Amino acid sequence: MDPTIGWYQPEQIGRAQKLWSQIWEAQLGMENMNLNNSNPNLENKAPEYISLSVTNNFDQKLGPVNKPQNNVIHSNNGLGLGKRKRENKASTYGLNQNVQFLSDNSGLAPWRNRDQYTPGVIGLHEEIEDFYKYMSPRPEEHQMRNEVVQRIRSIISDIWPSAKVEIFGSFRTGLYLPTSDIDLVVIGNWEKLPLWTLEKAIQRQRIAMPDTIKVLDKASVPIIKLTDKETEVKVDISFNMSNGVKSAELITKFIKIYPSLPFLVLVLKQFLLQRDLNEVFTGGISSYSLILLTVSFLQLHPRYNASQPSSNLGVLLIEFFELYGRHFNYLKTGIRVRDGGAYIAKEEVQKDMTDGYRPSLLCIEDPLNPSNDIGRSSYGALNVKQAFEYAYLVLSHAVNSQNQAFFSKNNSVIGRIVRVTDEVVQYRRWMQKSFPVLTVSAASPLAGSSGRTYASVANTLSQSSQHIANGNVKLDNRPQEESESDGSCRSSTSSIANSSSSSIASDTVSFPAASLRSPLRSLLSRCHSVFFWQRKGNI
Repeated sequence: MDPTIGWYQPEQIGRAQKLWSQIWEAQLGMENMNLNNSNPNLENKAPEYISLSVTNNFDQKLGPVNKPQNNVIHSNNGLGLGKRKRENKASTYGLNQNVQFLSDNSGLAPWRNRDQYTPGVIGLHEEIEDFYKYMSPRPEEHQMRNEVVQRIRSIISDIWPSAKVEIFGSFRTGLYLPTSDIDLVVIGNWEKLPLWTLEKAIQRQRIAMPDTIKVLDKASVPIIKLTDKETEVKVDISFNMSNGVKSAELITKFIKIYPSLPFLVLVLKQFLLQRDLNEVFTGGISSYSLILLTVSFLQLHPRYNASQPSSNLGVLLIEFFELYGRHFNYLKTGIRVRDGGAYIAKEEVQKDMTDGYRPSLLCIEDPLNPSNDIGRSSYGALNVKQAFEYAYLVLSHAVNSQNQAFFSKNNSVIGRIVRVTDEVVQYRRWMQKSFPVLTVSAASPLAGSSGRTYASVANTLSQSSQHIANGNVKLDNRPQEESESDGSCRSSTSSIANSSSSSIASDTVSFPAASLRSPLRSLLSRCHSVFFWQRKGNI
């Protein structure tokens, strides 16, 4: 079994699996033996897997220890974050070494909030909804990222007062995971992109972790990469790339058209992230490519109701994996999402390309610039295809009614392909504790009756800004409709994710608790400030 893609399923764990693992480990030991010390480099051979623990300790009986260690917290910033030995907190590479978590029905599946799900695809639908609700951005995470942006924006404003800093990517659309990075673009007038000037200014202010600031001036899109010292949030800064903002606005429009889109995207992003297939330079595909693949899948779906709120998320997820893991012809076919979407021959795509470029293996026409291939740099697209095919086989087997006798009724179906590591859970708890946000209660006149606390804060950011600018803000005191859990319609989570900007007040109004200075007058003033900065595009 490829440890970069999959792991043992609960029904596979037992004596046979244990014996097979012992044989496999013994074979690896024989290969690594150094009988005559003729090759000293064998002693320094890298391990066959990456430990799930932040300390990379290995227990001979239990495998990598996946529990918080005493020496994790040793940072100088007093926030309880230390330097990790592993870049990807969400990585599940080598999970087979942690059999105790694989056999546990709730191991590494913190989104499960019920004892038992309905068997089959209906239960998968229910679990995807719970996963989305758990992984959606929380107000504390949103506030933390805003503070990171403000620190960088203040540095840029000191150097170039007339420059404009815009947020794009997943933070702007709200489709970001707890460990996702922040994409910023600086708009201004320069003869030469001032990458090194900004890099030196960031170094002087010491807001980034040591050795994380990198200037990629030779890339097709020159950027500055850094990791914020206080929060460990990664940030990518580019210059004068206005298409990034337009792309985020386009995705926001697609979210309105396809209610299933945010649910599928969050599951798929986590699926790729934990396998280190979420970035081009690690052999995967970009987040933007993944979203366009999902949009194309919904656009061209043969069932007319696939894009409706009543569609079954479990069925859609399996069909997505089936399409791009088994049936899609990567060699001859390109993807177009503009004008309603279409599959096009790569020869046709090449006609619009400039500078002698040829369509890539994963060819996705840029909806904002047809001469650009979004998947041009995705050299590891076949790795993603292989992972998608694995997920299709696992999920289709798990929801098949003929196989239900082999599975425990309270096993996680989506947990067969997606897990959330303890490191990510601890990181979210730290964020919630370090960046408290006061949530206006349902009884407050500032909030609707739903009393929601998260999952809608980031998803309606750009929509709410537009309605505030147009003076369309109004309070919505209608009760939130509760849907039946029959797998045929959305739950309240769906309505949270896809609420339109006309009902902005149905989303909980949140702001930092530390800013409270007085009763209602100060409260209203602060809310006005939040809406003002949303309008300005600063949060």
